[in-house]
Amino acid sequence: MPEPLSFQAPKGTRDVLPPESGRWRALVDVFAELAEAIGYGEVVSPMFEDIGVFARIGENTEIVGKEMYEFRDRDDRHLALRPELTASICRAFAQHRPPMPWKIWYQGPLFRYEKPQAGRYRQFTQLGAEVLGTEDPHADVEIIALARRFYDALGLRQVRLDLNSLGDATCRPAYLDALTSYLAAHEGELSEQSRATLAANPLRVLDSKREADLPVIAAAPLMVDFLTSEPAAHFQAVCDGLAALGIDYRISPRLVRGLDYYTMTTFEFAADALDTAQNAVGGGGRYDGLVEDLGGPPTPGIGFALGIERILLACDAEGVFDGPSGEPDVFVVDLTGGREALRLTTELAAAGLRVDRAFDDRSAKAQMRAANRSGARLAAIVGDAEVDAATVEVKDLESGDQTTVARADLAEHLRRVVT
Repeated sequence: MPEPLSFQAPKGTRDVLPPESGRWRALVDVFAELAEAIGYGEVVSPMFEDIGVFARIGENTEIVGKEMYEFRDRDDRHLALRPELTASICRAFAQHRPPMPWKIWYQGPLFRYEKPQAGRYRQFTQLGAEVLGTEDPHADVEIIALARRFYDALGLRQVRLDLNSLGDATCRPAYLDALTSYLAAHEGELSEQSRATLAANPLRVLDSKREADLPVIAAAPLMVDFLTSEPAAHFQAVCDGLAALGIDYRISPRLVRGLDYYTMTTFEFAADALDTAQNAVGGGGRYDGLVEDLGGPPTPGIGFALGIERILLACDAEGVFDGPSGEPDVFVVDLTGGREALRLTTELAAAGLRVDRAFDDRSAKAQMRAANRSGARLAAIVGDAEVDAATVEVKDLESGDQTTVARADLAEHLRRVVT
């Protein structure tokens, strides 16, 4: 007889089981409520796209060069699993041309072939929001404030905001010339990886976290010193808007993020409660040329993405946002063979209660053990005598007190007790 097969989730992925899955859903619900309260609608986009959509992220980035899951389908189309969502959102905008400003939010899985680490998997999940169609710096402020309110709503108090401007086409060339000259003069002090990055995209060197590179990066020219009047005014308006809302931030002049499409405002949220160098829990910025690169009209955009796995690690580190318990309010104990449990669970769930039951016509003792293990506050016990009397015995599983309740009044009685 052949050996039974034994499969496990692929490296870099994991199964999210109850009750943790309920915590994930609750986190998404918090974000959705905050986003929709200020006019953002949800977009659900495909998990794979033509590979050209993601090439616009930047061919010299590790995401495109090394981490993308790409494949050819049966019609030989070159596709990729999405490694991020902003490019997909911009493709959707270019395709459907919705009214502007287009304010949307999203959530879903992403895929990158990278070394698994704490809070980062090869399949991971992000929440995000985007505003397309306006250059107004108040849109930048609104986006950043939405992320800030989300962290606050989760109870996180040790998340800091780093802010920078990457300028625009009027000032970035002069900065890139100065940066390239500086890095070339110090090339021998850089790591091997950063020397390769320097040849392809000098700006990406500033994103290195390697120890060998840090002294060189610390003395590099700063983009903020090269801002021309319009980008400088935009950045000042963003800073003033955040101050008006009481949102603390730190100007971080070497913050560049990891994607090539960013321009002007750039920001990152970091969780100081996480004792690791990889403590970013979200970030984003402006990408005013990306829609045009994807076949649409010139369209400014601003947005962010937040990693669910890393956010939940930060919540654990601060001891906040436990999420729903997943435990039922009521456990039905049926001594009639199961038919009453079938009816009662349906009725009580329709009345808004969380309810569970046993199966397989188990004994009263076994069902009561299951009720206690379930974590339910109450047990609704029904046998033939209760059916004849149109009543149900309700037992408080914490105190042991038991009450006879008319079947017609059961749902209302249970709601009063558990709320």
